[in-house]
Amino acid sequence: MRTDGAATHVERLLTDSGCVPAVCNAVAIKLGSAMMLSKGVGVRASRRPFAAYTQRPGEVLGNHWYVPNVRKTGQFQHVLVDVNYWKRFVHEGLMTAAGDRGCISLFGKDGNDGRHHELIAEHVARSEKWVEVIGPGGVVREWSPWPTRPDNHWFDCLVGCAAAASMIGVKSPGENTPQRQRKRYTQEDLRRKDTWPRL
Repeated sequence: MRTDGAATHVERLLTDSGCVPAVCNAVAIKLGSAMMLSKGVGVRASRRPFAAYTQRPGEVLGNHWYVPNVRKTGQFQHVLVDVNYWKRFVHEGLMTAAGDRGCISLFGKDGNDGRHHELIAEHVARSEKWVEVIGPGGVVREWSPWPTRPDNHWFDCLVGCAAAASMIGVKSPGENTPQRQRKRYTQEDLRRKDTWPRL
């Protein structure tokens, strides 16, 4: 329920299929099309990015996510998410000033003690480190957990939410949007137009 009392529904819910696969599969059957199993794939600089894939029948290629064709495989429909890209996206969105393009902001205001969002801040800021690597796919920020392996569940959830938003059509800043093709007229076209009969 929204604050104005209107009911909303979940358009896309991604669930990490690597966590407890049997439970995820059972829940996916009950929830239907809103829920989709997901698998995080850290696409490294040495690998071909999803954008370089050739889309085949039954597959869906999105903005750093990819839905393979699972017909005749016995697998559930699932999405592969390039977590190296989406972790960078989330970090940069949280560092962007409120109101600026690409900003990701958290709900509400800090409580009296200023620690309302402390746990999610720890998961996002302290759970993983990255290095920038240059490869055939360009510059990639490759992420890995700290040796102490602190909790990163909320960071992973936020990354999944960003990818799910992209799947239902939310565009990220700088993402290519299809442009309407304009007809280019030549001088000959204009000369012909001048000779058209006028009504």
